[in-house]
Amino acid sequence: MPVAVLADAHIGGPGGAAGPLVRQLEALGGGCERLVVLGDLFHVWVASPRYETADIRAVLGALAALRSRGVRLDYVEGNRDFFLAGSAYAGLFERVGRETSFAAGGRRYLAVHGDGLNPRDRKYLFWRWLSKSAPSRFVMLHLPRVAVGPIVHGTERRLAQTNFEHKTHIPEPVILDYAERRLQGAYDVLLLGHYHQPRRWRVTGGEVLLLDAWYRCRRIELFGANGQGPTDGHPGGEEPNGAAPGAGGG
Repeated sequence: MPVAVLADAHIGGPGGAAGPLVRQLEALGGGCERLVVLGDLFHVWVASPRYETADIRAVLGALAALRSRGVRLDYVEGNRDFFLAGSAYAGLFERVGRETSFAAGGRRYLAVHGDGLNPRDRKYLFWRWLSKSAPSRFVMLHLPRVAVGPIVHGTERRLAQTNFEHKTHIPEPVILDYAERRLQGAYDVLLLGHYHQPRRWRVTGGEVLLLDAWYRCRRIELFGANGQGPTDGHPGGEEPNGAAPGAGGG
């Protein structure tokens, strides 16, 4: 059975309301054995019940239903995911981390969200570290929501402003260098989200596949159904919601 991968839904932001994604998740049913969420499921997800919205409840309910039907769920943390590991929501997933791997259709995949690949982008890396640090966790989980809101949205703006290459174009040399270092016979394909546009490159030892953002294409990709990577069909697919395409990761 294929493995499904969902990248960059950004529900509550450019992905809109949860309804279309919930219907797609319900349509997966017995059509896959595993679902990998490749980060940024929600536009901003501070993983605490005090920040839970109706959209978050709806999507997590659909995921729980998949889990109850025996579908394995893995979550690869994105730049807009805060403190999911060890949270009240972590038990929904078999694995929560910065990356995961799977085999499908005779190929070995390494799935990484994709932000922070450039070690020279120090300003962005600093803000990403700070936003996910222990002091930030304490502030977000303990201070009144009215005080935390401006901090969360201010950090979001700083991350977007400092991620200099992701805003204007896809940093191909950085991605290809990272891929060649990570594949090295251990994997055949590096899967990335974050950049919000589909791309495919051949590299020494395999290939790199950037997945389109769900909020742009409204598609959950299926791997392994025909041994060739993403299938053209997608369960419950709908037309994009009119969000303007953009190269910049978010």
